[in-house]
Amino acid sequence: MIHSARQTAARVGATLALLLAVAPAVHAQATPPHPAGATGTIILAHGGSDEWNGYVLDIARSANTGGPIEVSFLMGPAAASHRFQDAVGKLESQGVQRIVVVPMLVSSHSGHYEQIRWLAGITDSLDATMHHHLAMAGIERANPHVPVVVTPAMDDAPEVARVLADRALALATAPTEQAAVLVGHGPNSAENYADWMANLRPVADSVKLATGFRDVLVELVRDDAPAPVRAEAVTRTRELISLLARLTNRDVVVVPVLVSKGRVSREKFMADLEGLPVVYAGDPLLPHPELTRWVERRVSDAAHAASLSRNPAPDSSRAANASAPRSK
Repeated sequence: MIHSARQTAARVGATLALLLAVAPAVHAQATPPHPAGATGTIILAHGGSDEWNGYVLDIARSANTGGPIEVSFLMGPAAASHRFQDAVGKLESQGVQRIVVVPMLVSSHSGHYEQIRWLAGITDSLDATMHHHLAMAGIERANPHVPVVVTPAMDDAPEVARVLADRALALATAPTEQAAVLVGHGPNSAENYADWMANLRPVADSVKLATGFRDVLVELVRDDAPAPVRAEAVTRTRELISLLARLTNRDVVVVPVLVSKGRVSREKFMADLEGLPVVYAGDPLLPHPELTRWVERRVSDAAHAASLSRNPAPDSSRAANASAPRSK
């Protein structure tokens, strides 16, 4: 009897051990990380140092878009190991039904944004220099089997305004009596400069409303422009800051409108501001939870727009057509 009980106990123990060993695998099969046919996301950023890239990778880990997320860089040491075509392939291998590319850029009016549009197959035209930069890292167009959508960059996104408001308030001692200046990298051309400013002026207005600063203005140093153009942009920025300091009789809070930490925020802007009555810490947009929310919203909006394009509402279309002005 004792021998039989031992045999039974041994059989029960073996059965339990087998169930415990199999259970995790069964659970993993029953609850895949993302549903089949989900939207895949590629966060596509400029790229820089390990620290610069790390903040972008953190966004990819923290964002909840309902589908898999990959990161790709256009330039820098990690560009060759985070190529656009590889990111597309990884997402397609997971069965996504569409890919949304979110440009982690301050503005949609730039050569880097055009690089992204070219990679996604939206345009066949690309500046030779921008094409060369991609080729140096082995970055090529993909050949996707699912639709690829490119969202706008940050532009005038409210999340950007909230990040800049937090950065400015962290440096202020008496915001109602102080002025703040948002300083951005900026583009090369005058036309793109106007487009950047058209987006960032409303952002500055939102920062002023949220923080209570006496004034919040914006300027761009056009960092990659020819030396005389950049020098003039820096002079204009310095004159603006000096004027605000005289008007308020207080140090001016300066906040960089840059994606992540790097040489521009730590060295170039510091040199541009030397000798001015400013409070400057150089903290860029990342890291901040609002940028995670921005990625999630961009993906959600793009997926919603794609859904509407597949299933237009007949009644809404008729109403829109009925309300459209008729030619006479």
